[in-house]
This record gives sequence, C-alpha cells and structure tokens, in this order.
Amino acid sequence: MKIIKMQDTYISKIKQINKNGKYAVLTMGCQLNENDSEKISGMLEESGYTKTDDLAKANVIVFNTCCVRENAEDRLFGKLGEVKKYKENNGTIIVIGGCMMQEKHIVNKLKQSYPFVDIVFGPHTMQDFPKDLYNSIVENKKIEDILDIEGNIIEGMPIVRDDSIKASVAIMNGCNNFCTYCIVPYVRGRERSRNPQDIYNEVLDLAKNGYKEITLLGQNVNSYLVSERKQNENLNLTVKKENGEEVEVNSFAKLLRLINTIDGIERIRFISPHPKDFTDDVIDSIRDCDKVCNLIHLPLQSGSTNVLKAMNRKYTKEQYLNLVEKIKAKIPNIQFSTDIIVGFPGETEEDFEDTLDVIKKVGYEQIFMFIYSRRVGTVADKMENQIDEKVKHERFNRLKSLAEKIIEEGNKKYVGTVQKVLVEGKSKTNDKIYTGRTETNKVVNFEGKDDLVGKVIPLKIASEHMWYLKGEYEN
Repeated sequence: MKIIKMQDTYISKIKQINKNGKYAVLTMGCQLNENDSEKISGMLEESGYTKTDDLAKANVIVFNTCCVRENAEDRLFGKLGEVKKYKENNGTIIVIGGCMMQEKHIVNKLKQSYPFVDIVFGPHTMQDFPKDLYNSIVENKKIEDILDIEGNIIEGMPIVRDDSIKASVAIMNGCNNFCTYCIVPYVRGRERSRNPQDIYNEVLDLAKNGYKEITLLGQNVNSYLVSERKQNENLNLTVKKENGEEVEVNSFAKLLRLINTIDGIERIRFISPHPKDFTDDVIDSIRDCDKVCNLIHLPLQSGSTNVLKAMNRKYTKEQYLNLVEKIKAKIPNIQFSTDIIVGFPGETEEDFEDTLDVIKKVGYEQIFMFIYSRRVGTVADKMENQIDEKVKHERFNRLKSLAEKIIEEGNKKYVGTVQKVLVEGKSKTNDKIYTGRTETNKVVNFEGKDDLVGKVIPLKIASEHMWYLKGEYEN
C-alpha cells in the first residue's frame, strides 16, 4: 500500500495555469468504477476544476470505462464520436481511463480511429492522472499511462462523493477466480486487500460527515485478506479504534464486525461475495451485526451444475441451494438478490430450466439479468458451442417474465407492514414525493418533508408496484 504524495505537486501546478476550468466524468461500469470516478473527480476539483453536466462547457472530459460487457464498448465509441466536435472547437482535453484501457485491442483501436484522445490510463495508474493531465496541457502531447502488471493499493487520493447520505468504500481490488466469461482478473489484476486501519479510518470519517449507509466494495469481498494470509500464515493486523481499543482484523467477517461498531453509520451493505467463499464466520457476522442489511447479493450466474463448471464457478447447483438454506436457517429474515447470465456457451434447454428452478426455490428480491456477451481474452470467447442470439433473447425474455412474477409476489408481503426506510431525497419526477430504500433495497415512495432526508424512518407500506412500494408516514 502506498500513500500518494507526488500528485500534490502536479495538482498545485495545474492550479496555477487553470483558469476557471470545468470538467465532466462519465462512468461506464460497476460500483467500483463509480468509486474510482469519485477519486478522479476529487483530483480534478483539487486542481481547481468545477463539475459540469454540459459536455460542451467542459475543458476536460473523462470517460471511466468498464469492459465486462460488449455494450460498454459500443457506448464509449458512440460518445467519442459525440465529443470530437468539442475537441475540434474548444480544445477540450479528452481522457479515457478504467478497465477497458487494459485491453490492447481497444487501445490500438483508439490510436487508429480516435487519434484526438489526449490521455489514456488504466486502473493501476489512476493516481498519476494529475501528472498526465499537467503534461498534456503543458506539452500538448498524447499520453498513454498503462501498467501490464497489478499496481499497488494507493491511499490518500482526494475524493468527491456523488451522494451525501450513502457512500461506497473499496476494501480490495482485483480477482483470483478466473471465471471463464470474465475479463476482470486480466484488467484489474490479482486480489490485493486494503489495510483494515485505512478502511476503518475512511468509514469513521464518513460517519463524522453525516453518512448513514456504507457499501463495502470488491470483486470478491468475502475473500478479503485471504491472499495476504496465504502469503503470511502469521498475518496479524490490528486496528486502533477511535476510543483507543485495538482490534484484530484478519478476515472479512471481522471487518464487518469492526465497521458495525462505528457510531453514526446505520446501514452496511457489501458487494459482491462469491458463493464458494461464503464461510460460516461471515454468516455469523451478518447475523450478529445489527447494521448489516438483511439482503445478501449472492451471484448465481447459472443454475446448471454443468454450466457452472464450464464457467469455472467452483460450486454446484446443490451447493448453492444448500448455502442459501444454511443462511436462511441462521438468519430467518434474510433476503437475496443475484446476477444471472443467459446463453453461456453450451447452455442447453435443460441447463436453462435449472436456472429457472433455482430462481423459484430461492425467491429473490432482485435479479440482475444479462445476456452472455463474448469478451476478447477470456476462455469462454474461444469456446466453439456459442449460443445463437435468437435463442439467447428468447431465454432472456422467459427469465425476465419469471423474475417479474416472483418479484411481484414478493412485493405483496410488504403491504401492511412497517419498514425502516433510509430517506434519500425527493423523487426525480415529483417534488412532492420523497423516496428511500428498505434494508432489502426496495424503493419506497411517500409524501414527506425535507427534514426527513438522511434519516431512517418507519413507513407503513400501503401498496406495492412492480418497481417500488408506496409508503405512508405518520408524524
């Protein structure tokens, strides 16, 4: 782990030449990408830039990319075509960062088809963005700042949060699982965990600044510190708490218990865990920690043991269902959300029926559904038994129909109950309606007042609708 200092020099230099500059950051990807974008925004604002949503007014436009699905590439290249005119008319500095920049074929395409791009950097060199930006401004040259190996965990980067109530905190980076459909280990590198003291300090600071909900982030959060323990059997990490107490933290389960003790934080979420690493101590921590929300995101990907083996997921359909039952037995009110991929190479009709069977048995609160898309550099991309697009979409529509039916049925159990809702603000479509979320991440709309924003309040659920619940607040 490194605390970055060199950037301060370049931030100061940019400030001296920056004349009321504006910036825009467009995020394409997961919550880890969003967390990275907040750091990119932090570095830009420290350099004297102010945020704008109008790309035509931005002096610097940053695309923070994802490469998990093909449509992210299509979106990037479409937006680059749009901003080319700003480069030509205004001299706007165009920057592309994120995971996609670790893919050589993408960087080569940028050089050939989009030569107006000024700076390219990957997730391992994000901390050097102020240096790259300064050199681009002063020397007017193209900069490619990419490492082919894992970078260090960098602490101390400035950050500008997009929300004043909820915040994400990355606890680790990279992945060791090598699921055959996934490009992440190749672009984010192997697992590296942050020091628990740094995580504690960040969450403590968020609590002191009024944040109520924390989401712990990682490609595989429940393997936090596993790689470090393998390298050092005697790993002994202690965290000094604000009250002076020292606590040993050498696992994700213990990290959850530590964060649960921080005053001011009222809710803790985490994504994404891997079913194969969901150990008993993690289940016990979720059960014992009153601030950990009773919703677990437990990615399934497929309900077929054969497909799971081809995906290199390292669990079977039966093992997944047994894990769900074990968790439900220990935490009776627990709910689940999941990710599912439709149309993985070799998926038969019987395999797909197994996926539908798991969905019926678990009864998820939320299902994030994706049609399989080939990613260059992954094992699955080279598989010969690719599924016809028509079949993929037909299965996706059947999955969507079942998911909506289960979610609709699940929503009915909320009607007439009183739910604790963290109020996030006014509805985007009606300024008389306020919106918030239950512990199980259900959106609740209700009539309220400004002074409720940022508070966890009891709401009686009056009615259910497919994508939200309607609540009633009594003073």
